[in-house]
Amino acid sequence: MRRRMLAIGAAVTGLALAAGTVTAWAQADEPYEPAADPTFDFRTGDTLANGLTIPWGLTFLPDGTSGIVAERESGDVLRIGVGADPVVLGNLEVVGGTGPLDERGLLGLAVSPTFATDGWIYAYTSTEEDNRVVRFTLDSFNPEPVVTGIPAALNHNGGRLAFGPDEKLYISTGDANDSANSQDLDSLGGKILRVNPDGSVPEDNPFEGSPVYTWGNRNVQGLTWGPEGELYFSELGQNTWDELNLAEPGGNYGWPEVEGEGGSPDYIDPLYTWSTAEASPSGVEVVGDTIYIAALRGERLWTVPVAGGEVTGEPEAVLVSELGRIRTVELGPDGWLWLTTSNGNGEDRVIRYRPIGG
Repeated sequence: MRRRMLAIGAAVTGLALAAGTVTAWAQADEPYEPAADPTFDFRTGDTLANGLTIPWGLTFLPDGTSGIVAERESGDVLRIGVGADPVVLGNLEVVGGTGPLDERGLLGLAVSPTFATDGWIYAYTSTEEDNRVVRFTLDSFNPEPVVTGIPAALNHNGGRLAFGPDEKLYISTGDANDSANSQDLDSLGGKILRVNPDGSVPEDNPFEGSPVYTWGNRNVQGLTWGPEGELYFSELGQNTWDELNLAEPGGNYGWPEVEGEGGSPDYIDPLYTWSTAEASPSGVEVVGDTIYIAALRGERLWTVPVAGGEVTGEPEAVLVSELGRIRTVELGPDGWLWLTTSNGNGEDRVIRYRPIGG
């Protein structure tokens, strides 16, 4: 069941937005306190919402209790909590959903690092002309463009948003089914972009006056930082190899000249590769010394030991074929690992897994 919240502005102002969730969350989790470096119990998940259709972006409000989710095709932004039905906070107009190959719509979400003072939430959205990043507040849902002109197509749209430790906004884009975009520094497609929160270009970006941070990417859908500030990202391959990569400012990752490891000094090789049947990676999240990678076609969650920008052990898969296609993975403020599925047809859910050990 889904409810629509009407007086959003008043609810947000007093943080009453999450009031119904706070008590349920505390009752569900007490007396547990998250460990600094947990593993997770994947035997039994706690479903927080079901009956959704392709929930894509997932982030958390700084009140420490409220998860918010972007539903790709409807454009709805929903509040997700423990012991309560999802609540539609508002809607962003998007295009997409014309068929099974249409991956446009409302994609990534990110909360401003200065949300307490500005109230901004950022979203990656598809229009008839482009993909773009907009920002809005929960009391208005009046989107303000931040970055426009990102190439769009039925698929290969990227779509992940994340604020880094430097409080810059990182944006993953796809080649929009035109691989030439990836090797064109004048195109925003097939890249990771780095901008200030207002969309302007940081002075210390690798290419003067350009938001481009990495290039030669095919379709990046996952961004996450390790404890030493290193940026990892997932990249969907064409027919052979999917990739886990370490982002180097100004680095060229080789697409379409290289898929997987190329060994060329002109391009940066991935940290690890999988066959496309095993992965098709989307969201990623570092927790302690492990990176968790959501797999779409592979229908599993990969766990990869990492440290200092290197893979330190053999990856292992969990939840194989248990949830179907997994889109997003995020560490919640409750210390649990939250996932969204991407199966379509109103069969998707948000589910979390309890931390153990540390």
